Amino acid sequence: MTLPDQPLSPLDGRYRSAVAGLGEHLSEAGLNRARVHVEVEWLIFLGDRRMFGALPFTAAQTAALRALVTDFGQSDIDDLAVREAVTRHDVKAVELYLRDKLAALGRTDVAELTHFACTSEDVNNLAYALTIGNAMRQVWLPRLHALLDTLAARAVTHRDDVMLAHTHGQPATPTTVGKEFAVFVHRLRRITAQVENTEYLGKFSGATGTFAAHVASDSSQNWPQLAREFVTGLGLEFNPLTTQIESHDWQAELYQRVSHLNRVLHNLATDVWTYISMGYFTQIPVAGATGSSTMPHKINPIRFENAEANLELSSALLDSLAATLVTSRLQRDLTDSTTQRNIGVALGHSLLAIDNLQRGLGEIAVNQTKLALDLDNNWEILGEAIQTVIRAEITAGRSSITDPYALLKNLTRGERVGQSGLAEFVAGLDIGADAKARLTAMTPSAYAGLASELVDQLGV
Repeated sequence: MTLPDQPLSPLDGRYRSAVAGLGEHLSEAGLNRARVHVEVEWLIFLGDRRMFGALPFTAAQTAALRALVTDFGQSDIDDLAVREAVTRHDVKAVELYLRDKLAALGRTDVAELTHFACTSEDVNNLAYALTIGNAMRQVWLPRLHALLDTLAARAVTHRDDVMLAHTHGQPATPTTVGKEFAVFVHRLRRITAQVENTEYLGKFSGATGTFAAHVASDSSQNWPQLAREFVTGLGLEFNPLTTQIESHDWQAELYQRVSHLNRVLHNLATDVWTYISMGYFTQIPVAGATGSSTMPHKINPIRFENAEANLELSSALLDSLAATLVTSRLQRDLTDSTTQRNIGVALGHSLLAIDNLQRGLGEIAVNQTKLALDLDNNWEILGEAIQTVIRAEITAGRSSITDPYALLKNLTRGERVGQSGLAEFVAGLDIGADAKARLTAMTPSAYAGLASELVDQLGV
């Protein structure tokens, strides 16, 4: 038996609830609504300037035209689908749709101003800039900021929770849980600011970017200035020098930044997963959830694993988009038309990962017992402090030791040294009494430097 029609992508099936907000902007329907928006505003723009003797739209007519965008719904989606099935051209379908709407308003006198002097890419590049910008500002960035807020709150909450660090996977100078979260917040904030500062560019200069048809229709007009006014009036930055297409450099910049941010989030996911495996974080059981189909004791870190996989998929797509969109043969080829239809997929996998990280962070707790146990089992990490203090004592003329690093290396490298062993070692050192007292009193849990204070750098 054949299955009823099913979504091919998990973003439109299993994970739809987590990414649905992007569909409002980056779906085919969202793109068509933006195309209608651009075409409507161009009509109004030309009418307001009485181009070619056209009468301006009345206030009621202007409101009705703009309502085509604000009230765009299923009937309009279906209408355009029917038209495109005949035209085999998406933008032409939008033009015919608008011509019929003008007729319904009694304004067939300006029907020829619909899509006037435009190539399809004039409409498409503006529509994409509008939809991508809205998707980023209204959906993706707010969800990212919510995750950053959660991470920052974790940094503050756990600023004094000392844990053994691991450089190269080996026990190292302690840090705090909060400081490590703060590092990620700082990294992510910096990249987020770059994403937020993206320029969304648009062109409106005709078939090869020369305004040739515009000038042929009326050479007295300053068409580049009019195009600039129109594009900036849509809330976009004007690109004055293009071929038939807007060059997509701003898109490549945006996707590279989002991909970079994805990879930092990937680092966060793998670090938290590792801390869970080490027992530094415990997972809070979710009522009714099954961790393993055969091992009842298990709570698997699925949120972080899901995030890791989706970040990899997202970055793979974003990297491909950034690499391919900047190349168009001569004045135009159609490769960008196909690739741009996957922008929503690329950002969808990133948004799904953000959702999983947010959920996952809410399902873990710091295991204070394990943190303390690992610190107490690794007194040899104080070797760094001891040899550094000896160096200071030598410099101050209070010690005759000749090679403090070698001295501590011989004592600690590959060896387990406990509290009593270190205390005995320090007691026999040729250093000042004050330095000896400081080192004798030192413990791994007290050897975290300024880790707690560094969290204040976040300004939380």
